[in-house]
Amino acid sequence: MVCDNDKTYSGVNIENASYGLTNCAERTAIFKAVSEGVKHVSKIIVTNGTDELSKPCGACRQVMSEFMGPDDIVYLANQHNDFKEFTFKEILPLAFSDKDMD
Repeated sequence: MVCDNDKTYSGVNIENASYGLTNCAERTAIFKAVSEGVKHVSKIIVTNGTDELSKPCGACRQVMSEFMGPDDIVYLANQHNDFKEFTFKEILPLAFSDKDMD
């Protein structure tokens, strides 16, 4: 993940016996960056150890919506380093944001 401060952050899935408490790699990386003062993520790479392109879950997409703009870049990749580039708006076209709370 690349942020406006030009630093990169990585994350891993943190599994839990109670699946609802598991934390995905995307959120782990974002939370790590936010804990260091980052307010905006400009690019994120989501990858996995399978042949399929990795896709962020709904919870990750919502967290990403808090820190990414519609034109920021999301790369979906697989274990072979195949990837496809999307804008965040393509990943979550009808994002719920703080503007919806007014």
